[in-house]
Amino acid sequence: MWNRLVRFMTWSGGVALRTALLWCVLGGFLPFPGGQSVSGATLRVQAAPRLQETAQGEKVVTVIDPGHGGENFGTVENGHLEKAMTMTTALAMYEELLLYDNVEVYLTHQEDEDMSLKARAEFAAQVNADFLFSVHYNASANHELFGTEVWVSVLPPYNGYGYQFGYEFLRDRREEGMFMRGIKARPGDSGNDYYGIIRHSAALNIPAVIIEHCHVDEARDAVYCDDEQGQASQEKLQAFGKADATAVARYFGLKSSALGVDYSGYELVPSETDQCVPATVRDETEPEECHVEVLESDYENAQITLKVSAVDRESTLLYYSYSFDGGVTFGRREPWPGSDALAGTYDESFQVTLPVARGTAPRIVVRAYNMYDLYRESSLWESPQIFPPQPPAWAGMDIVAVDTRTLTVPEENKVDLFMLIKFCVNSALGLCMLLALLHCLTRRPRRNPQDK
Repeated sequence: MWNRLVRFMTWSGGVALRTALLWCVLGGFLPFPGGQSVSGATLRVQAAPRLQETAQGEKVVTVIDPGHGGENFGTVENGHLEKAMTMTTALAMYEELLLYDNVEVYLTHQEDEDMSLKARAEFAAQVNADFLFSVHYNASANHELFGTEVWVSVLPPYNGYGYQFGYEFLRDRREEGMFMRGIKARPGDSGNDYYGIIRHSAALNIPAVIIEHCHVDEARDAVYCDDEQGQASQEKLQAFGKADATAVARYFGLKSSALGVDYSGYELVPSETDQCVPATVRDETEPEECHVEVLESDYENAQITLKVSAVDRESTLLYYSYSFDGGVTFGRREPWPGSDALAGTYDESFQVTLPVARGTAPRIVVRAYNMYDLYRESSLWESPQIFPPQPPAWAGMDIVAVDTRTLTVPEENKVDLFMLIKFCVNSALGLCMLLALLHCLTRRPRRNPQDK
């Protein structure tokens, strides 16, 4: 009863919440801390209590939603089947959470079936859920994105609740070496949430997040979910589920006698209830600046050293890519040095040495991408000369002089051709005479048959 009363009081602050939402969409009250270009800096995060209140003495109710199902396969890139992957992870998360005390755990579905997003949220409401966690895996249209991220609501206080959970989840993934794409909120056309599962849950006063574990179609991410044959690894998918459960346990301050852990009183990252956390507000603009400077052109070894710098005051820079043909085509995205979307930091500038195709005069353009994959291109730099072609294989070998004069034979070594022929004919005649003589000596006289 108390839990429902808290939810009603939270929902009833309509005017104030919608005013806060408007400020969130327009940019928020506070400057985005990650928008400052900080070289190699790490923001200090002070601990704070959980913002979300739950009924004292009652069990925490969590709902796990395996993304997709039935005719909705999810991503199928590189032979993956997202609906099967999410079910494996969700079941592991479910079993791990059951090991904690004072918690009820539900799955929106356990079979491979079609289920609308609204029906999933309504199921969570029926069991009086405190939180809904939607499990997903990711892929991108051009197969170039990588990293893990959490999507939260644009509406306070659910934005703040989601941010505190998302930080716990991503912090562990960062320690495992995964690339941070951040905690984000995406508004729809009406100002409500873009993602249906979050929108429908918020309409029923239930906090919800989407956990995008990794991109299955990018090699730097696929190692976290695939086996050596490039197929989804059951062991790794289940490990994600257990990690999800641990983040939930820390968020709610759960303890487990079976696991020997106690997160009671565990303090979380500071968050907001009356406005969106500035770091989650969607940045609709490209980075303000992107510059490239050539520091060295090594024509002998066919490589070039660049200094790249960029600034985005409203978002964290995540990636960069470069073009050698004036911006017609670009290479794969690379992680921007020092990028940490969880801490909101990135390096203002960096140096990189790139190989250059011989026989070409590169025309270099660099792109800088922010958290929402918007980019700014640098100005064009054109090489003043062509990098020389690859020298032939024999280049650099020692060359030995060869005497090409005509070979002459001394007079005493010359052979008379007529005498040689005469010698061969006489030898043949002598051999024939010898054979005839041998035949005469060895011939036996014929016998008359009548002599028998």
